[in-house]
Amino acid sequence: MTVRTYINKHRFWVLVLIVSISGFSQGMLLPLISTIFERDGVSSALNGLNATALYIGTLLVSPIMEAPLRRFGYKPTIIAGGIFVIAALLSFPLWKSIVFWFVLRLMIGIGDHALHFSTQTWVTSTSSKERLGRNISIYGLSVGVGFAVGPLFVPLVDIYEGLPFIVSACLSFLAWSLVFFLDNDHPEVMAGDVVQGRFISRAKATVAVAWIAFLGPFGYGFLESSLNSMFPVYALRIDIPLAMVSLIIPAFAAGGIITQIPLGILSDKIGRKPVMLLALGGSSLAFGGSALMGSNAVGILIMFFIGGMFAGSIFSLGISYMSDLTPKSLLPTGNLLCGIFFSIGSLTGPILGGYFLEMQKGISYLFLFSLFLGVLFIATWLGKNPKRLVKS
Repeated sequence: MTVRTYINKHRFWVLVLIVSISGFSQGMLLPLISTIFERDGVSSALNGLNATALYIGTLLVSPIMEAPLRRFGYKPTIIAGGIFVIAALLSFPLWKSIVFWFVLRLMIGIGDHALHFSTQTWVTSTSSKERLGRNISIYGLSVGVGFAVGPLFVPLVDIYEGLPFIVSACLSFLAWSLVFFLDNDHPEVMAGDVVQGRFISRAKATVAVAWIAFLGPFGYGFLESSLNSMFPVYALRIDIPLAMVSLIIPAFAAGGIITQIPLGILSDKIGRKPVMLLALGGSSLAFGGSALMGSNAVGILIMFFIGGMFAGSIFSLGISYMSDLTPKSLLPTGNLLCGIFFSIGSLTGPILGGYFLEMQKGISYLFLFSLFLGVLFIATWLGKNPKRLVKS
């Protein structure tokens, strides 16, 4: 068996490895650049604004991402995304400038989106219905593990400021190089005005059949960005030690890592909607419990861990749910919209969280998460599974 044949036989695991390295890069960049800017005396407001470049890049490129995927296929799109990311990572040490680094983060947002969009569509298009939840949960787990490991490499900045960027670029190159051995493939295309029409037409058709599934990516984006950017501010205000804050946030990710695959498999057996309701309802109660803990850091940590066990899977559950509802011909658009809703949630979280902290000083910030997840629970519970517009 040749190397090419072996790699193609295990294509799914190659894609999983690639997205785990992508998650590692994102997980490292957020605290790394924030730390560098903080040491250089950059204001927290400007620091936070610079961090939004990743999500802005995703939103900017989303409307035009589907056409090259349909025309050139999965492999070239993944390779192009890798070139963007690796080139940007290697460029960070060349010139330290807030504007220049903002542009580089835009490039990484574009490259990562090309990667995730292509790999998600490839996995959802080729997975059997019986194994879809399992495969997507493994996919989501790999991103989560990479994201959790990334911050551990931030201390390399004390050896040489550009070292973490170089290490990340090298790991990305090693992972992306495996893509060259894969045989190219294209998304399924069907005749029809909706499928062959413009992005807006396809997006409307996809939202019509799968809107309920996009609540998962939107919710996870909101939670992830809010927890990482605004919770530390709240925690320090209620006198929780910084050392405990650095443990509480990863506790949420750890909970999600443990239950990601079990919940995915469960959704294959009993359906996506019941498991999504379990995830949203359980996490809403957990964050409500954390709000009642006051400044008890250990209690909040435990509740964050429990909240992560439920809510840590809502992104991958949303992708699986979308794949169930969407015809294969519209799967590229569906996966694209998952990324868009995730980015909207990621941009909304810190803005709404900051406003809540300023306006509701007498109410625990954590009630915002409980209320938000409760609203998503009600919307999912009341939402009906729409019928497909196009037969797959």
